[in-house]
Amino acid sequence: MGNSAIEHLEEKLQHAMLNSDVAVLDELIADDLVWTMHTGLISNKQYDLQAHRSGIFQYTKLEISDRQIHPYSSDCVVVTLKAEIDGILKGQAFSETYRFTRVWLQRQNRWQIIAGHVSQIIPLQS
Repeated sequence: MGNSAIEHLEEKLQHAMLNSDVAVLDELIADDLVWTMHTGLISNKQYDLQAHRSGIFQYTKLEISDRQIHPYSSDCVVVTLKAEIDGILKGQAFSETYRFTRVWLQRQNRWQIIAGHVSQIIPLQS
């Protein structure tokens, strides 16, 4: 698996997140996903898909930078990146910067996100 294939999957994921494309998200996220939110809560695939499906959560901007791809084996790749995100959560607009770590695992010739973590970047106060 070359880095370009993972880059393609990451771009497909970014597009699906921006458009709340639940079908594509369902395809890219493993059923047994373990995701740690920036609040420390543990989330899963069903919660993520439902948040997009219901409109509770919606991205309006998702700008990615500093994406780094770390292949660990032929079937496991870790991606780290920075994301500037604007969106709406439960009717409230937000604009924040986050760091993501995603673990892509290949099972049965299919790459999916199996685990991840997101942390909010808090600007230093002077």
